[in-house]
Amino acid sequence: MSGTTTIRVSRKTLETLERLREKLDVQSLDEAIQSLIKRQRKEAIDKAFSIDKNRIRPFTEEDRGEDRS
Repeated sequence: MSGTTTIRVSRKTLETLERLREKLDVQSLDEAIQSLIKRQRKEAIDKAFSIDKNRIRPFTEEDRGEDRS
């Protein structure tokens, strides 16, 4: 998808995006929006794959489940 388009947002949303753009130190509102999208995706992935966070431990020889003698 290439090119640009215009979207309608409220003045309040524009002001919020401008503050976010400054905070993120990016050049455009598009970059600020892209940053928000990436952050949201990362949070969703982290949430989906962190179900066992802090419960996973390294495998040991006892975990093998086979007789190696």
